[in-house]
Amino acid sequence: MGESADGQGGAPARTYDIQAVLNALPHRYPMLLVDRVASLNVGENIHAVKAVTFNEGFFQGHFPGRPIMPGVLIIEALAQAAAILAIETLSLAGSGKLVYFMAIEGAKFRVPVEPGCLLDLHVGFLQQRARVCKFRGKAMLEGKLACEVSFTAMIADAPA
Repeated sequence: MGESADGQGGAPARTYDIQAVLNALPHRYPMLLVDRVASLNVGENIHAVKAVTFNEGFFQGHFPGRPIMPGVLIIEALAQAAAILAIETLSLAGSGKLVYFMAIEGAKFRVPVEPGCLLDLHVGFLQQRARVCKFRGKAMLEGKLACEVSFTAMIADAPA
């Protein structure tokens, strides 16, 4: 985990390589949809990146001859970025707590996400409580809006 200035005069923004992402999230291949964190401002927002490759299993059937990343997986990638933000903000690293979806609202898809793209995942807090957080996320492709969504997540213990 390295650090870089966030340009806002506050605490330095954090960056995560893939190893730090693996340490922060319980997800593993094929469900890990965050490759790195470009910047994380604790308590505020995160910019994560997903490198979309043709080798991903969902492209075999969605759609043959015209591969497009399913919208639900774009939202899942945003949710995983939000989970990293929540875990760091609430100091939950190593606690065994998980971040679960509770609601997805206002999802809109604007541009198809295809193999070879770098998907920029921008997520910020709309509301933050001890056990429930609400987020606003945008997935961007080369500056173009691919997806926007608001979602709510709950912090809870992992199932026994």
